[in-house]
Amino acid sequence: MPGKTSEDTDVVRGIFLKLVEDKQIVQEIKFKSEDPSFAGAMIMTWALDTVSEGTKVTIICENVPEGIRQEDHEASLKSTLGNLNPFAKQGRA
Repeated sequence: MPGKTSEDTDVVRGIFLKLVEDKQIVQEIKFKSEDPSFAGAMIMTWALDTVSEGTKVTIICENVPEGIRQEDHEASLKSTLGNLNPFAKQGRA
């Protein structure tokens, strides 16, 4: 996956729009890019649900810039969740 800011780099600015403890995180994400196909503000809503195995995380993305291919976006989200997993396990110890 190529970067949006440079050949291999993504620079983003994110702000939290809403935090509901143990339930929901809503963020606005803006990519720094000179390419207009990556312009605009993407809204990511993370829903957190308790399940017997731990926490089920559902991510809904709105206004994804047209330059981000769906398969690349899905791969990035899976990577993010995979990187989050060790931190979540530490919190259960």
